[in-house]
Amino acid sequence: MREIILDTETTGLEPKEGHRIVEIGCVELVNSIPTGRTWHCYLNPERDMPEQAFAVHGLSTEFLGDKPLFADKADEFLEFVESARLVIHNAKFDFGFLNAELGWASKPLLTWDRIVDTLALARRRHPGSPASLDALCRRYGIDLSGRDLHGALLDCRLLAAVYVELVGGKQARLELAGNGAQQADPAGNAVTVAPRAAPLPSRLTAEEREAHRAFVATLGEDAIWHRYE
Repeated sequence: MREIILDTETTGLEPKEGHRIVEIGCVELVNSIPTGRTWHCYLNPERDMPEQAFAVHGLSTEFLGDKPLFADKADEFLEFVESARLVIHNAKFDFGFLNAELGWASKPLLTWDRIVDTLALARRRHPGSPASLDALCRRYGIDLSGRDLHGALLDCRLLAAVYVELVGGKQARLELAGNGAQQADPAGNAVTVAPRAAPLPSRLTAEEREAHRAFVATLGEDAIWHRYE
């Protein structure tokens, strides 16, 4: 199953008040394993950067001035996420901003049925405990040393590690397919294991086979074992 860990940074809290997205980060998972594929961009919000927002992510008006507009990157974003499930922490915030931007750009909107909110997931799993991304990283022993400021791609990588813990730990999900199965190597990377080319030879001896036939013969003509002789 393909999932996208997604995070945004913005100029404020409410798109209805004229706030915009300034950064989007995406990390691809397949069967809960990071594949190494990411998508990231900074965006020109076409407005000033409030001090409160700058204090959170450190993205200045000057830095963002030569970056593309959301409308210029919308198709690329939609192509990357495709129909994947979107895993977001405090999803209503990012979902609202993304759909506002998509609407302004006259692009198809995201639907809530493809969203997994890890904030709600964490509150169900750890009721009464802090459920911020920082708190969850500390709970699960995930390194936060590089997170001086919020950043969409960094936060996605941290959330990917948290999400794996929330849905059942580091044991990878397996998805069988005609061309092999995906699982994790010791470093946690996704690898494809080729299917066995031929079945293993039987370990039964001729004497054991004959003893089995003799036993089945005692069970009568209708015994189900006759089908497998």
